[in-house]
Amino acid sequence: MSSEITRDAAWNLLCQWNQEPFHLRHAVTVEGVMRYFAKELGYADEEDFWGIVGLLHDLDFEKFPNEHCVKEQEILRNFGADERLIHAVASHGYALTVDIQPEHEMEKVLYAVDELTGLIGAVAIMRPSKSVSDLELKSVKKKYKNANFAAGCSREVIERGAQMLGWDLDDLISRTILAMRSCEADYEQF
Repeated sequence: MSSEITRDAAWNLLCQWNQEPFHLRHAVTVEGVMRYFAKELGYADEEDFWGIVGLLHDLDFEKFPNEHCVKEQEILRNFGADERLIHAVASHGYALTVDIQPEHEMEKVLYAVDELTGLIGAVAIMRPSKSVSDLELKSVKKKYKNANFAAGCSREVIERGAQMLGWDLDDLISRTILAMRSCEADYEQF
């Protein structure tokens, strides 16, 4: 099998291991956010790769939550994925489930936005519009400070990701809101 995975092949693989609409929505959200940042940060020629990394980053989570970022490496190797893709998806579990450190800027973006997209999404669904289209930084920051709100979204990981990128937290949140706006129609289907 070729080391380059198409979007269709990645989607089919994701759906073999994930059926929950919540997990599929999260995968599509992170895919869109990663595509946005690829263009935003000067990697437009790698936009498809960044998107596939985002789509597959939680490949193993639904069926193997206790082996997250470990089992997906095996699944991807068996699928014929190249090591660059395997390293990229697994690195978002750094200091949590694996010792694979994010190295490339793309891996640092994934690390930073994975949890943050969940938190921003939780803020958005509480709004009358149920959308990120009218969501502002101050609304996210207010909820961010409440540790009980979207408690499963690790603030520590989000902050560590911002530090890896050399961005302040407000900048990371603002940019991620814009990224989510760019692809909201894609993940609204779930």
